Amino acid sequence: MPADNLPSVYNPQNVESKWYEYWKGNGYFTPSEDRSKKPFSIVMPPPNVTGSLHLGHALDNTLQDILVRWRRMQGYNVLWLPGTDHAGIATQAKVEEALAKEGLTKYDLGREKFLERVWEWKNRYGSRITSQLCLLGSSCDWNRERFTMDEGCSRAVREVFVNLYEKGLIYQGDYIINWCPRCQTAISDIEVEHKETDGNLWYIKYPVENSDEYLVVATTRPETMLGDTGVAVHPEDERYKHLIGKRVVLPLVNRVIPIFADEYVDREFGTGAVKVTPAHDPNDFEMGLRHNLEQIVVMDKSGIMNENAGKYQGLDRRECREAVVRDLEAGGYLVKVEPHSHAVGHCQRCDTVIEPMVSKQWFVKMKPLAEPAIEKVLNREIRFIPERFTKIYINWMENIKDWCISRQLWWGHRIPVWYCQNCGEVICSKEDPERCVKCNSTELKQDEDVLDTWFSSALWPFSTMGWPEKTPDLEYFFPTSVLVTGRDIIFFWVARMIFSSLEHTGKVPFRDVNIHGLILDGQGRKMSKSLGNGIDPIEVIEKYGADTLRFSLITGVTPGNDVRFHWEKVENTRNFANKVWNASRFVLMNLEGYEAIELKDEELALPDRWIISRLNITIKEVTRLLEQYDSGEAARKLYDFIWDEFCDWYIELAKPRLFRPSSDHEKLVVQNVLHKVLVTVLRLLHPFMPFITEEIYQHLPGHTETIMLDPWPTVDDRQIWMEAVEEMQHIMQVIRGIRNIRAEFNISPGAKINTIILVKDLSKKQIFMDNQIYIKELANLNEIEIVEEMLEKPKQAVSSLTAWAEIYVPLEGVIDIEKELVRLNKELSQVETELKKAEGKLKNENFLAKAPKEVIEKEQAKLREAKLKKEGILQRLAILKNS
Repeated sequence: MPADNLPSVYNPQNVESKWYEYWKGNGYFTPSEDRSKKPFSIVMPPPNVTGSLHLGHALDNTLQDILVRWRRMQGYNVLWLPGTDHAGIATQAKVEEALAKEGLTKYDLGREKFLERVWEWKNRYGSRITSQLCLLGSSCDWNRERFTMDEGCSRAVREVFVNLYEKGLIYQGDYIINWCPRCQTAISDIEVEHKETDGNLWYIKYPVENSDEYLVVATTRPETMLGDTGVAVHPEDERYKHLIGKRVVLPLVNRVIPIFADEYVDREFGTGAVKVTPAHDPNDFEMGLRHNLEQIVVMDKSGIMNENAGKYQGLDRRECREAVVRDLEAGGYLVKVEPHSHAVGHCQRCDTVIEPMVSKQWFVKMKPLAEPAIEKVLNREIRFIPERFTKIYINWMENIKDWCISRQLWWGHRIPVWYCQNCGEVICSKEDPERCVKCNSTELKQDEDVLDTWFSSALWPFSTMGWPEKTPDLEYFFPTSVLVTGRDIIFFWVARMIFSSLEHTGKVPFRDVNIHGLILDGQGRKMSKSLGNGIDPIEVIEKYGADTLRFSLITGVTPGNDVRFHWEKVENTRNFANKVWNASRFVLMNLEGYEAIELKDEELALPDRWIISRLNITIKEVTRLLEQYDSGEAARKLYDFIWDEFCDWYIELAKPRLFRPSSDHEKLVVQNVLHKVLVTVLRLLHPFMPFITEEIYQHLPGHTETIMLDPWPTVDDRQIWMEAVEEMQHIMQVIRGIRNIRAEFNISPGAKINTIILVKDLSKKQIFMDNQIYIKELANLNEIEIVEEMLEKPKQAVSSLTAWAEIYVPLEGVIDIEKELVRLNKELSQVETELKKAEGKLKNENFLAKAPKEVIEKEQAKLREAKLKKEGILQRLAILKNS
């Protein structure tokens, strides 16, 4: 394509969809059939099928896409396997909301019809998030897209459940679980969010049986006392030793319950005597098992008090609390009430307060599964990046509780257990049974519950590749190379994938776990609907383009750490994209007569050797950082090289030889260096900003069918000339020094000035002599004099010092010194006023006591800035007065 076909302004909307369809249509995202290549595989953390792309997804998938595009260019056979999660609770809730608008409930439809509606919903909205991932530029193999409830994944779920059941690792039992009264299902411990909540501590008298004595217990939940079956004290608490083994009469209920000793009791909390409600508190449940206490459930699954609550039946739990407290007070049982702040469990999905409840549920026995999963991480068969997450993972796995896997929902993988209605036989089967294996009856009823969504997600790395069949993909791409995921789901998902994979395939699911942080708003808060601080990534893409969103999300990101979203970063990245575009246009417009030649070392000028050296060093650094999963720092190195060194320096250094070459060959050398650097930069930048790099690349001479299949740049150590890097740095320091003098003394950028450069070292003087054309051009000089000695310093001249040289700029005839003195004195007066104002505020005790921290910090910054400004003005005044 001719150079002038690259438009003057970059418009991502005209480019991005075109290239995505081109890549996808040509099968570039699909791995090669050539199995002699080294594989590199990633499974995409499956987003909720009914969800839409949020900034967390955008970051997660950008980090994955950087890795897969980079490895693809390195020659690996790359598989990035996409898919979505059926998201049991979330999806069912969406459909129930839609039904409610029609005045219906799921019970009006019945299970089968309701599930038909969910599948309709999934088919209508399920592709929304995948199409949004395409907008982001995700280069995953859509031909292999999976869904946690597709036929293959469902078969894997049954296989796993039955295997664990037959080994005795899945069991059913009455256990205390976290119950959400709104979602109407059990949820696991890690789906509970504990929030610090202001409440009360009620002190209640429990009369000791056949005595005038009483025990005072302290509780945050007086309504659960209706289910109390004991009172516990610490065995070494001298206050209560004489009461151990006796009984108290439960107020309001008149049930007689035992006083017993248990080391769990905290003697410092409340009175040191604890009411025990085994059916409604996880710690009480454990004490109840140790002391053989009765479990009395006093509320139903909607949080309404049941028949065991006596006269309080029918009240919701909050109403019951108020009624119980009133009655305790009326009966003389309430001693006192104290304000008390404590952590209260909330459902992560709907934010409802969790109700611990004894219920019949299905569990996975975790200890036997956790041990090998701990060992594989300790012996580094699986690496966590950053390393600090290893400790967090190990600590959680060593203290793991059995996993409650049943959910009281209709949408999900139904538990593959059937109950014979005739003989009571329990049948666990991979296939739907037709008859009872014991009595041959056909009256079989399947368990109503479904499996926790995370049960199927835990199988994702191998179920998506065809397990339990021994498929070619499973043999070649599994274990996967790396898992990229947020720090918030290490326990939900990462740990479960590790033990599931080891148990069912005998292999680790991935070699590396690359953990990234969360995206917070500019104030460091989590993004949420309630705060109204969420950012829609699609809106950012529509306004700025996917490349800008991707690059702005990863710059500043360090592995494992949270990152703040700032609109300024988006604007800066848009400016960076424009900088790349404009630099590319400049190169293209100056390639007239270009032909590819071999660049000989002796033909390269100092700026050429410098930029080629810096390019090779950048290749080395970016590759090293990507190998360490530090994409954010790799992006920063690229940004600095492209913006500062290539655009701001080398292109300017190339202009004299492009526009006024000493020969046609000299111009051809410069064109080849520009072309070499630009092509290499585009390849390095491609994994980060795929669309703009492809668009520019396709306009360059010698392009292939796509940049994404070009080889990743490799380092040529022979073309790293460190002496050229050092020499060029000193030339640039001199240019910066002259530019700073211009700025400080208000010399017009267009005004030609004279400069004297004193270089006392003869060998270094020669370097400046050989390259003075660049100093003259970039510092806009009229005359330049390079000397090794100076008998007296020039009059009316300002100076600047660098490591190798002293720079003198005569001001006579360049500026009106008197006018400049007046201007600087006026500026000094303004700065002193600002300084006085800022100092006054920061000495004001009232201001310091009342002003927010950020306001005080802003004033302190103003003060520092004003002091530096004053110092600079005084220095310039001194120079002018002495000149």
